[in-house]
Amino acid sequence: MMLSTAFSGRRPWCVRGPVAALLLAVAACSAPDPRPEGPRFASPGPLVEPAPPETVNAAPAAAPPAAVAAPRPARRAVVAESPETPESPGPLQTVPTASPEPGPDRAEPPPAAPRPVPVSPPPPPPTGPVGPFVRPAALRGLYVNAWAAGSRARMDTLFAVADSTEVNAFIIDIKDASGYVSHPSGVAAIRGAGATGQIRIRDLPALLERVRRAGLYPVARIVVAKDPVLTAAHPEWAVRDTAGTTWRDAKGDAWLNLFVDEVRDYHVALAREVAELGFPEIQWDYIRFPDAPAEIRGSARFPGASGTQVQAVERFLARARDELATTGVRSTADVFGVTTSARHDVGVGQVWDAFIDEVDAALPMVYPSHFVWGSHGVSDPDRHPYEIVRASLEAAVARNRTIDGAGAVIPWLQDFTRGAGAHPYGPAEVRAQIQAAYDAGIREWVLWNSGSQYTVEALEPARGWPREPEIRIGGQVLPVSRRGEVLGETPPGR
Repeated sequence: MMLSTAFSGRRPWCVRGPVAALLLAVAACSAPDPRPEGPRFASPGPLVEPAPPETVNAAPAAAPPAAVAAPRPARRAVVAESPETPESPGPLQTVPTASPEPGPDRAEPPPAAPRPVPVSPPPPPPTGPVGPFVRPAALRGLYVNAWAAGSRARMDTLFAVADSTEVNAFIIDIKDASGYVSHPSGVAAIRGAGATGQIRIRDLPALLERVRRAGLYPVARIVVAKDPVLTAAHPEWAVRDTAGTTWRDAKGDAWLNLFVDEVRDYHVALAREVAELGFPEIQWDYIRFPDAPAEIRGSARFPGASGTQVQAVERFLARARDELATTGVRSTADVFGVTTSARHDVGVGQVWDAFIDEVDAALPMVYPSHFVWGSHGVSDPDRHPYEIVRASLEAAVARNRTIDGAGAVIPWLQDFTRGAGAHPYGPAEVRAQIQAAYDAGIREWVLWNSGSQYTVEALEPARGWPREPEIRIGGQVLPVSRRGEVLGETPPGR
């Protein structure tokens, strides 16, 4: 598949040759298109009035639609082939609201794990921090896995997507669920644990400098509790079983115990290192306790436990933010999507009212495919992306209004098809989620695709829409301006 150049503002004759050459050419061809622009469709506004900016991210203003042209087939931006295998575990997946057990952590099945490489020698001291970075008024980001972040060709593709669309941020893997740190860290505890055994980003300052030159905003994603490297190096930091050995979930994975202070210290040291290199924002992922069937979870033991699991998550986030305060870095957290509406702990230590005032922003993973039938009154959530996302985010917005110091709400949205037999996700499904966020009063969002391959036609072109976008709503695909007909609401300005 090829990267769409329809909205890139580049001459079509720059793109030719084999696939690899085509992908590299996307970033290289920068001459403006001499052809006159056609009519542009302004971004539609929210259906509901946004909450005050001190409690909720306000939605963009409405604008009338322009002439509508026939839709085009979807295209997905394809990351160039690499001998490296992208790591696939994603942000924590949404727990079905109608089920007592959380859902799987992976948005897509993982590929084979890459072969470890020897630990590199300690790196030279960094030449200095990169930046400063100015945070966008409304963050609209893409997840970039570690292998993609370390590949020049793959980043060329992603930078081209950002250059030609509304995307203004990259969420970059610094430590993923493999337990490995992506760059040659100089933190002694990280090197001692063997966590530099798979270096994916060999020159992190150079990558940050490229992000800065492109006018984009970088976020450092750090996975915490799911860590096979650290649990092997420090089994005393792991969740234990009744025999005193390392406990494992139904998939055989080991988990860190969030009651152990050294677990927080290890990850704060990593966050401090990348903050000093220039990252302006840290995003904690897997900041929770393990999900597992009751018969397996019942054998888990947490040495050093003090208080509840909900309090342990809250304490980690609060202390991490305090300890990083001198760096000026923002602190955010990925959470289960169900936390926006659940009034109790769903079994992993995440309760919205407990953590939301300990972070600058919470990122609920409101992937429609991960909700069970009947969630939010929707019989088939996977085929109703607008309805699921809007209901989930409206619940978060309402709760934030009652909590002093609540962090912002920035949803993780689904840009992948969950698996065989699932409803395929294309431009209409992805754009429906983005519009749902706007209509819930939220201006910010980030897209998840484990391979960092995104549906470009779901993103607003940098030069504006050439035609009215379509969204999936009410089980059908309609122009976005007609969503009020389905919902029984009147869009603003009508």
